[in-house]
Amino acid sequence: MGRVGRRLPAVAAVLYGALAALVLLGVRDVLFVYEENRCSMTYMYEYPEYLKIKLPKKTARRYPAYELYLYGEGNYAEENKNLILTGIPILFLPGNAGSYKQVRSLGSIALRKAEDLDFKYHFNFFSVNFNEELVALYGGTLQRQTKFVHECLKVILKLYRGQEFAPTSVAIVGHSMGGLVARALLTLKNFKPELINLLITQATPHVAPVMPLDRYLTDFYAAVNNHWILKAQDLRNLTTLSVAGGFRDYQVRSGLAFLPRLSQHDSALSVVSSAVPRAWASTDHLSIVWCKELILATIRAFFDLIDENTRQITEDPKKRMSVLNHHFVRHPGKIFEENPEAFTELTGTFAWIKVKTSKWTYSVYNDSDGKYFTFPLASHRESYSHIYCENTMLDTSSWIYGCMNSNSSVCLEATDLSWRAELLPTIKVVILKLQDYPSLSHIVILVPPSAGNKFTLDCEFFKEDSRTIQLPVTNLFSFGLSSSKILLNSSGLFYNVQLQHFNQVYQAFKIHVESHCQSLIERKPSVYRLHIPWSHEDSVTVVNVPSFTEISAKLHIAQPENESRVPVLNIYSSSDCQYEVILKTSFLQVLGQIIRFHAGALPVYVVSNILLTYGGQLNTLMSTGQCSEFSLELVRTAKPYKVEPIISIVVFLQGFNWFREIWDSLLLPEVDAAVLSSQDAWFPLVSLILFLFGTGIAYWSAVFFSTSLRIFSSLWLTLTRPTVLSKAKLITPRRLCMVGSLALVSWTTCGAFALFIIYLQYLVKVIKLSVNVRAEQNVLNRDLDHSKETSQNSIGCTVKNQDLIDSTSGATQSLSSSTTAEAANTLKIHVTVLNLFTWIVLLNLPSLVYWLKNLRYSVRLDPDPCRTTAIILVCILEILMNSSTSEMKSSQLLKIAAKVPLLLSVAALAFGRMHLYKNKAFTVSRELV
Repeated sequence: MGRVGRRLPAVAAVLYGALAALVLLGVRDVLFVYEENRCSMTYMYEYPEYLKIKLPKKTARRYPAYELYLYGEGNYAEENKNLILTGIPILFLPGNAGSYKQVRSLGSIALRKAEDLDFKYHFNFFSVNFNEELVALYGGTLQRQTKFVHECLKVILKLYRGQEFAPTSVAIVGHSMGGLVARALLTLKNFKPELINLLITQATPHVAPVMPLDRYLTDFYAAVNNHWILKAQDLRNLTTLSVAGGFRDYQVRSGLAFLPRLSQHDSALSVVSSAVPRAWASTDHLSIVWCKELILATIRAFFDLIDENTRQITEDPKKRMSVLNHHFVRHPGKIFEENPEAFTELTGTFAWIKVKTSKWTYSVYNDSDGKYFTFPLASHRESYSHIYCENTMLDTSSWIYGCMNSNSSVCLEATDLSWRAELLPTIKVVILKLQDYPSLSHIVILVPPSAGNKFTLDCEFFKEDSRTIQLPVTNLFSFGLSSSKILLNSSGLFYNVQLQHFNQVYQAFKIHVESHCQSLIERKPSVYRLHIPWSHEDSVTVVNVPSFTEISAKLHIAQPENESRVPVLNIYSSSDCQYEVILKTSFLQVLGQIIRFHAGALPVYVVSNILLTYGGQLNTLMSTGQCSEFSLELVRTAKPYKVEPIISIVVFLQGFNWFREIWDSLLLPEVDAAVLSSQDAWFPLVSLILFLFGTGIAYWSAVFFSTSLRIFSSLWLTLTRPTVLSKAKLITPRRLCMVGSLALVSWTTCGAFALFIIYLQYLVKVIKLSVNVRAEQNVLNRDLDHSKETSQNSIGCTVKNQDLIDSTSGATQSLSSSTTAEAANTLKIHVTVLNLFTWIVLLNLPSLVYWLKNLRYSVRLDPDPCRTTAIILVCILEILMNSSTSEMKSSQLLKIAAKVPLLLSVAALAFGRMHLYKNKAFTVSRELV
């Protein structure tokens, strides 16, 4: 039995080491394994200047930490110093810890664009200084920021009074939490919705906070999202675009940046930057504000949104959505036109050439004569279902037309099919379903004269079935050992590889595309696009052929219930090359998806494990009189079957109306697992996996904590002399004075500050206790060695004297050993409590940092999310840190106290995953017991 007991810690260390390693692998995938940065940096051509706008005295007095600035450069900045503005106002709102200076990329590129137009139109970019507040971690100032932005809108519009084309609304660009603040404007009682008609958000977590650390944050989110869902009909005049950063943005996962599904279907748009035409790049959380390709798309959209009559952003919601779709969803390779002409005259003395084959290629280089190539459709309608054409000339001119009922060799009037094209990084492509164009008799391709330009055009007729291949994805638990494979042997230019059963966020695959070509001639690059039909989160890869390419396939948004389409790998290929597609499950990326979607809930699972361990220690203390080590008790008691089945049963029963009525009558909140399931962010076994991850983190954090405690104890022991172990009183005047002082600190300054002070005090107490226990154990060991020596040297003594010496020595050692064992048990309990308290302090650190940063404006943090919690914990911990296990064993409440941690552990997992701050309440409840 002893050998098994010795093996158990080693086996547990290996097991929990493996779990911690899996967590680290998942974290590595999120933080480091993503595509390279494809964004170009934006640069200012002249020195940027920020002109501070004077605010009304009442506003400045109410919001002393906030400011409003106007961006400018060079002569433009000098001209604007008198604040006689004639442009179109745009307000930039920075996000969490963001700077008002982040507006410079938008402002500088917009200024260059206006210069190209001789300032026919131009924009005035304003920016708000929120003092770089940590609003993603502390929600107490979000409402204050929202009200300040409302005042800024009034001030901005006031600057244009008396101008010929004075604006009546302001467009807003919000980065990160700034986008949420912009949306919150509509929840204000006195806010007029017509003050804003366009909102663009960059990497804004719209659905839920990344880390729900206080109730002010979650309440703010609930108010904003509920308003946008319930008042969706009233918000139709506001056009909203949300741009997410993709997998490079590990701070805000893109799924959170998609606007809530029920809000404004026809006036809101959510895209991932990797799918934005002419950008096709994932951005991290900061680079999204300076990524040149993305900023260019935004500025082009702004200029296309201008109404020539009012010289302001158009009031037509349909035009606004058309412009945003043009620049952020599907770009045809043409300059935006609101109402393109239905028919176009094909003029010019170009040669007309009839093409009868089903596949056609034409390369152009320094051709001084233009040509029209016509493709009669009548002869192909029976054999083929589609026509595909691609053009490597990426200018904005029209190049493909449809001719109606033409029996002659030329077509003088045609419909411009170039608007049906789609721009890709190296080509423009058009795919037309012949059945949708019954009135067309010919397809016409225009090849303009090329002065030094080299480009290629390709067209082919094909049957849809011949170019659509189904590739079932591998099982999640195949761990990359099995694969799905297809070989594309035909000479087509385009293939659709449908990824069957790829619909959940926890799935992740590596797709290898290997191309083999018959000859080594120079070819245009191949383009691989992973297209997700239910959300704009495509990713595009451009490669030279022949090549071997690896593509990561994973989702930001799970497939909706009413969606039947499947993800597709579009391959825009070279006709004489063979392509082999191999798909395997990527176990490391699966771990990455779990961490990406649920890392914020891991502290809850760690706290749950610590609570179970603490309950196990109390049970052991009650049954044996001894307290076990944290690591041993964690192995014995922290089991997922103690908590997970209870939550699963509750979630299942909530599907029945009678149970939900009972649940609501008890005023209990909805279980977080049910909410996450409705957001498609929950999947089978995830809670079990997270619980095991939490167990591994709890184990190794306890090992780290214990090791650190030994190191500090050793240092303390070398610097000071240990005190004699003695039983201290629980309540003394000095402790009552300390409790009152810390409660006053919590009430008048910051609750987290008081918690941090009591935490340091508790830590010092535990270090001192550890020092004393180690010192007593050393003394006991020396006495034991000394008694053995004395016994050997006293062989010549009389038996009577020897018995007397032994009995006296034994009694002394027994008393000392009992005191030391009691102190060791007390130390083990305190180490567990301090370990739990450490996580609570960590969850409160953001509000402490916020308070310290804003001390120059106010000594008192208001509102304070942990003021009440801090006062209660200060009162409890001041007494608890001086308690011992002997007092616990003699308490009549020990049996009840030993059962409470299990209930709190269940409650933490049921209600704390989406509300981390509730774990503080569970800790308070545990301390009270």
